[in-house]
Amino acid sequence: QLQLVESGGGLVQPGGSLRLSCVASGSIFSISVMGWYRQAPGKQRELVASITGGGFANYEDSVRGRFTISRDNAKNTMYLQMNSLKPADTAVYFCTADVSRLTRYWGQGTQVTVSS
Repeated sequence: QLQLVESGGGLVQPGGSLRLSCVASGSIFSISVMGWYRQAPGKQRELVASITGGGFANYEDSVRGRFTISRDNAKNTMYLQMNSLKPADTAVYFCTADVSRLTRYWGQGTQVTVSS
């Protein structure tokens, strides 16, 4: 079993920054890829960024150059640094951890609201 807990969401003005954190506990030795998804009201959940255990990162086009995903394996923590935030980034952000090709764990989500 694996537990994921996100934090760092909140209300920020357009152009501002936030850093999300995701702490993993439990069977952390089995984690391969970790990622951040988001879901805005009325929209489908979408992948924002992902990162392998070796640090290889992948980004959705709309966030590339503004968001940075990172991972501290010693602290069992993943981060998402979000800069130059836009109202379109408003969503619930979810942390994920893959332990196999068929098993993905999800966090409970943290709300990010970008508004003036």
